[in-house]
Amino acid sequence: MEVLLESAESQQAFGARLARAVRAPSVLYLEGDLGAGKTTLTRGLLHGLGHLGPVRSPTYTLIEPYRLTGLSLYHLDLYRLGDPEELDYLGLRDLLGQDALWVVEWPGRGLGFLPKPDLLIQIRYEGQGRLLTVTARTAAGEAALGRLRNLPD
Repeated sequence: MEVLLESAESQQAFGARLARAVRAPSVLYLEGDLGAGKTTLTRGLLHGLGHLGPVRSPTYTLIEPYRLTGLSLYHLDLYRLGDPEELDYLGLRDLLGQDALWVVEWPGRGLGFLPKPDLLIQIRYEGQGRLLTVTARTAAGEAALGRLRNLPD
């Protein structure tokens, strides 16, 4: 699925739409250049799930947990990760059994230590906007993508 988004606001709106399509447990990988809007998309997703507070990029903390009604979301930003083995120090293995959503920015830096993604979302610059390519990687991802396609814009 490809979606062209013209602004940060439309990117957040798509994140809110995505919130209505994904189900826990799910893992979403977000790939894109610096400034492409990975955290902006995550902000929309969290607001769509009912989070009312700020959404910060976990660039320095690597992981930011959000407790929502009946759900946890773990936002990871692995840009500053020196070695994938550092993920063990974050206690990620303890989080794997939880009924949670994971949103992982820069997932390539954690290969071998991260769970397989249900959805891969690639964000590319397209003029002044962003082109999002959403690809399912599991059966749960296929189901989420099917729901996403059937939701109104």
